[in-house]
Amino acid sequence: MPITSAGCCRPLAAAFVSALVTVAPIAVAPAMAGPLLDAAIEAERLAAQNDARGAFEAIRSGLAAFSQTLPLTVPRALFVTEVPSAYRAYEAKAEPVFMTGEKLITYVEVTGLKWQPASDNQRQSHFTVDLELTDDEGKTLALQKEFGNFTFTAHSDAVEVYTHLTLDVAGAKPGGYVLRYTVNDVIAERSTPFELPFTLKDKS
Repeated sequence: MPITSAGCCRPLAAAFVSALVTVAPIAVAPAMAGPLLDAAIEAERLAAQNDARGAFEAIRSGLAAFSQTLPLTVPRALFVTEVPSAYRAYEAKAEPVFMTGEKLITYVEVTGLKWQPASDNQRQSHFTVDLELTDDEGKTLALQKEFGNFTFTAHSDAVEVYTHLTLDVAGAKPGGYVLRYTVNDVIAERSTPFELPFTLKDKS
């Protein structure tokens, strides 16, 4: 069966986290410190000085650094009715049921990606997505390494990273299937899989 992929990787600036941090007149123990806590304290300090731009950048940078300490994770993956227009801007499919000949569009978020220096003082992430399609009895019907391959270069590490994957299963018979994708962080050399069961039905 023909397999096609179409996707985009659009990290966006993280939304400002509205966090109220009360700074007591005692020092915070070093063991409690971390990029997220440090960023929140600095953002509150700058916000108190009416420096909204600085506060936003402080919390954004802190979130980006914190996310890289987390395991590679897919916090959200679901079938959608059309190509998403932005991070979490999608129309979820009501049920994982497709008519024969209908393409499967999957919205995928990725967190925990590592970033590395790139040319012109920029930063870069790189991940691939492997595909495995099985029937409801576990028999592998299709297997493709690097079904998706995404590199993003920006002036700073991003937090909100997403992509979409489009699978054409033309020729597949009606029945139950399991779509298994594996996200591979090329820079950090680590992977994480996720599965999406679905059903194909005849148009008639």
